[in-house]
Amino acid sequence: MFIGNVEIKGKAALAPMAGVADRAFRQICFDHGAACVVGEMVSSKGLTYGDRKSAELLELDAEVRPAAIQLFGDDPATMARAAVQALDYKPDWIDINMGCPAPKIAGNHCGSALMREPDLCRRLVQAVKEAVPVPVTAKIRKGYAKNEVNAVEVALACEAGGADAITVHGRTRDQMYAPPVDWDIIRQVKQAVKVPVIGNGDVVDALSAAAMYEQTGCDLIMVGRGALGAPWVFSQIQAYLEHGRLLPTPCMAQRMTTLLRQVELTVQYKGERVALLEARKHAAWYMNGLRGAAEFRRRAGSITTMQELAELCAGVVMADEEGRL
Repeated sequence: MFIGNVEIKGKAALAPMAGVADRAFRQICFDHGAACVVGEMVSSKGLTYGDRKSAELLELDAEVRPAAIQLFGDDPATMARAAVQALDYKPDWIDINMGCPAPKIAGNHCGSALMREPDLCRRLVQAVKEAVPVPVTAKIRKGYAKNEVNAVEVALACEAGGADAITVHGRTRDQMYAPPVDWDIIRQVKQAVKVPVIGNGDVVDALSAAAMYEQTGCDLIMVGRGALGAPWVFSQIQAYLEHGRLLPTPCMAQRMTTLLRQVELTVQYKGERVALLEARKHAAWYMNGLRGAAEFRRRAGSITTMQELAELCAGVVMADEEGRL
């Protein structure tokens, strides 16, 4: 498929998860087969006001491509200025967040709150589209609430504004991430618009990826929480959809090696103190679902140095080899 003039060669993209999809995690997921990646959402106001943290979130790596920058905001002019500034980081396209359900985002008339104003969605896309030479996409939800399901209307508005593709998460804002996810709304959007549609929501493995493609007819799928602690999900999806092969989950030694590599990258970008604080949740995710790993997850919640993390990983591998996990 293509997003504008950008070719996407694989079957599954990494979703733009705030606080998770940073440079290190994007690199790891790309190394494990992600077709493309979208960075953490960035405030258009913060960026145009010169906020340092907002600018840091925009960093993209030349070897991790295609890659997009995601912006959020509710003012077309500000979004356009932010998109122009974002070009300094050479994104392959700009994505507009219209789906974040977090209270601090939606409560400030951004993210999923935009679903209540389709014409504003159109104007936001149009403003960014007219400001930058790269493709522009939008990520939306099923609707704002269960009695406000309007993904098709919003998708058509985004398409009218010039969107080159639309990602649909099959939940309303008031659901947050609770079940059930509605894949049929993705199918409805796909049937309504002419631009590519990317499906998002509860794709956690190769079989669910295949099911989403089959049920929705979408052009690409986007994996978010399904990749937490399991970046190899992308290669598993690719292998199954291309060759019908179900790849096994990596052994514990490989999993811990991947975790260490991810945290080492994070140290390079953010320094050891911040990297290890963030590593605590990632370490717990890499051990998620392991019987008997409760004590290791507890220890992961207090690691402060790479040495402690290395010792934790070695302990996990040893416990696995001894049959305690």
